[in-house]
Amino acid sequence: MEGISPSAHQPELGGNPFLRRAQRECGGKTLPPAPCGLVPAGALAQPSPSPSLAAAPSTSDLPGMPLPLAPGPLGCRTTHSNGEVVQSCILVFLATKPHVLPGVLQEIAPLVTPNHVLVSLVAGVTLQTLEQVSCAGPLPVLRFMPNLPCVVQAGAVVFARGRCAGEREAAVLQGLLAACGLCEEVPESYIDIHTGLSGSGVAYVYMFAEALAEGAVKMGMSGPLASRIAAQTLLGAAKMMLETGEHPAKLRADVCTPGGTTIHALHELEKGGLRAAVMNAVEAGTIRARELGCLLSGQAGAGIPSTKFSQSKISAPSPGLFPAGARGQVICEEKLRDLG
Repeated sequence: MEGISPSAHQPELGGNPFLRRAQRECGGKTLPPAPCGLVPAGALAQPSPSPSLAAAPSTSDLPGMPLPLAPGPLGCRTTHSNGEVVQSCILVFLATKPHVLPGVLQEIAPLVTPNHVLVSLVAGVTLQTLEQVSCAGPLPVLRFMPNLPCVVQAGAVVFARGRCAGEREAAVLQGLLAACGLCEEVPESYIDIHTGLSGSGVAYVYMFAEALAEGAVKMGMSGPLASRIAAQTLLGAAKMMLETGEHPAKLRADVCTPGGTTIHALHELEKGGLRAAVMNAVEAGTIRARELGCLLSGQAGAGIPSTKFSQSKISAPSPGLFPAGARGQVICEEKLRDLG
């Protein structure tokens, strides 16, 4: 869990486009500092706003982080107490493994108030479940789902808000996540689809890139060169889709010439069932995400206890979700406001 305490330093709004956008979405109001937290810490917490507080069950779960109570280079402190972070923070990020979350929620529930804002990136746990955490009444909750390329600030992230989360909370979260790449607000039902499309979809693309490179190796090209060209081919194709706004079918047709190499190659892909296989993969990933959600919701509803977070060995999230570097740090420092 990571937390950010109110800072005496007030960064100038300056030319930060994300902050200006958030202010517009909040009716032009200035966003004052607010505390923030993350469960668990680890690499996800490293580029956090200063000053911050991070919690994990053991020091080994805090790679590259300072020892408990010692300030890090970004002003981040660590602790092994989830309760300490909740008591010190307003904006709390839940980033545990799905099967661990019920125990974490049970642990922090007595400390959560309607003044807190909970943000979850735990797969399968619904907004309705999160809204029931506070013993003191409804509170703002939001969910988001990232993918691996957030590590290089080229990810695709979607988020949804609960009944008590307004434009203010959504603007702050979107401003933070904008540092990771594309960020879109969607209905909650789209989050499972996003898992099948983009969360898991990154692996489909890697498999396709691997096959592209192996095909070139088969024809005599060196492996490292084939891998670089395959990656650049995917990058260029994706960039054209985003920048031109053209449907991929149109762009595909633009590459084909009558009787040429591309149409012959595409015929082989069609015979191999590439289109149907990819569509089936997205469907399978989405269905599995929904199944996991139903299972977790059932456990939460039945009050089935999970292993306590403080006693569990939990893998840290992928590094760089809030990427380091000037842009990510400035956005984090300037966006956590107006939640106090």
